Amino acid sequence: MNKAIFLDRDGTINKEVNYLIRKEDIEILNGVTKALACFKQSGFLNIIITNQSAVARGFISEDNLKDIHSALSKKLTLKHIPLIDDILYSPYHKEGIIRKYKSDSFYRKPGTGLILKAMLKYNIDLEKSFLIGDSLVDMQCADNINLKKILVLTGYGKKTLKQCKDSNIKIDFIAKDLLEASKFIKKYLEY
Repeated sequence: MNKAIFLDRDGTINKEVNYLIRKEDIEILNGVTKALACFKQSGFLNIIITNQSAVARGFISEDNLKDIHSALSKKLTLKHIPLIDDILYSPYHKEGIIRKYKSDSFYRKPGTGLILKAMLKYNIDLEKSFLIGDSLVDMQCADNINLKKILVLTGYGKKTLKQCKDSNIKIDFIAKDLLEASKFIKKYLEY
């Protein structure tokens, strides 16, 4: 079985810009490439799982979103080796204006549909895997499927830390950024 690092996208991998609808606005956060390479060296699959309600809201088409993800993947390479194994997204939102995507989907975090989809596709052992993100729905998603969770303080992380405390969600590690999260996981694996 494989092990995976499930990664939120906005605020964890790239700078939070409210709605990333242009590939020109992709700004990779400091240390992300090094962190992703560290995960790969430790034998993890790097899988982005992201809510993308901009599709349901009519801000962007799925084709444009796929172009953004292609550009993101190209930026996240090291010596021409891709550091992202897959990007799974949920285009749904119950308040969307695009009928096809207007729903409260199991695939939208804190639902666990994207993780289950990846688990089946890549034969992933969740007990050996982690979820890293900056939002409350990321931590709730990990909680809902019993994944080890790391909160990064980039993006919405500082606000989320308080929300997790108020919601009694136990976080396994709080990292200032993805690079610090990768160092924690490396040490965790050594025990």
